[in-house]
Amino acid sequence: MRTSEKKEKQKAVIVGLCRTAKEEAGITVEMDELVRLLTTAGATTVGRLLQFKDTPDPATCIGSGKLRELADLCRNEEVDLVVFNDELSPSQIRNIEDALDGPDVIDRTMLILDIFSLHAVSGEGKLQVELAQLRYTAPRLSGKGESLSRQEGRIGTRGPGESKLETDRRYLKQREAILRAQIAELTKTRATMRAAREKSGIPKIAIVGYTNAGKSTLLNLLTDAGVLEADKLFATLDPTTRRLTLPDKTEVLLTDTVGFIRRLPHHLVDAFRSTLEEAVCADLLLILCDISDPESEAELRVTEELLSSLGAAETPRLIVYNKCDRAASFREEAYRAGSRRVFLSARDGRGIPALLSAITECLKAGKREAELLLPYDRAGVLNTLKKECVPLGEPSYETDGIRVRFLLDSKNYGKYSEFILGQKENE
Repeated sequence: MRTSEKKEKQKAVIVGLCRTAKEEAGITVEMDELVRLLTTAGATTVGRLLQFKDTPDPATCIGSGKLRELADLCRNEEVDLVVFNDELSPSQIRNIEDALDGPDVIDRTMLILDIFSLHAVSGEGKLQVELAQLRYTAPRLSGKGESLSRQEGRIGTRGPGESKLETDRRYLKQREAILRAQIAELTKTRATMRAAREKSGIPKIAIVGYTNAGKSTLLNLLTDAGVLEADKLFATLDPTTRRLTLPDKTEVLLTDTVGFIRRLPHHLVDAFRSTLEEAVCADLLLILCDISDPESEAELRVTEELLSSLGAAETPRLIVYNKCDRAASFREEAYRAGSRRVFLSARDGRGIPALLSAITECLKAGKREAELLLPYDRAGVLNTLKKECVPLGEPSYETDGIRVRFLLDSKNYGKYSEFILGQKENE
């Protein structure tokens, strides 16, 4: 470690593998994303290499010739870290490090795990990140031996810690078992809280989307949640839920979720499954896209694919194009019924009225307003209605019973049809 390393940012080189000419544009986008990931992790990218090769070299991924070119670049630029866009095996990491003789070598997944470790705040988040890192990085970092003790704080080595990686495999398995048990308990707690919210009958809305699309900014604007906002990838990891009152007085629960990214490590998806289920269990998804990003449509497809893999393919959704203040022209158009798309700026508030109108319409889709009259000897039904349906105003206590208005889906419309005013006349 250089004596100036703690004061200066680490210098990094990124390496990509392109198998066909058709892949080049997509790989270039992924490499640009690696630069942003490194910036978030606290490093400076000083170079990049792209190798055109039909199949990865089993020993070094990029082959001996390109590896010599990489070694020269690292030596000339005094590089501390090399990040491969492709996943590396333990033997590939070892062979590349031996050839480079100095810089640490990690892959895209290890970098993302490191950023998650850096930004984890809650106890649950830290446990989830540690579990994912143990499962992925331990076998890849084992074998570095005592050199790990000289890498404290370097990118790719944060999280579980050097002491864990210097112990035997049995300890690591024991630690993983402990983490799984702790996360299981927290998952039960989260499930209990989710069940309580479902009993309340309040609609649940999850804000999802690509990392750095502005999800936390939108939640703060709508609810004064006070969630951290930063122009970084994965600035917030822990889901935050707040109440929001819509213009028609309907109360909803709005949840900010962890951001998505291309090739999100499956170890993270597994470890964060209990928190990602906030999206699966939502009544409505607000899928945020950064309209100022040229890759916004591709990022939307990534988000849709990840939601499908989580089991949320059929959940109603509203596409929200954010950061319109940064776009060349702000498409400040009124929300059109049924369009399922809204354009806004969470930074300055433009487009928010259209968003609230769209949310209101989406929640009402497939539901009907109904006025009910509950005899006093059936007053207990009111509590059940409040748990299962959306109330529209306060109950009115009259001579012949309790008059109430609710928004009912088809199931509850039939269930409570005997109390719906005018229902018998229409049958």
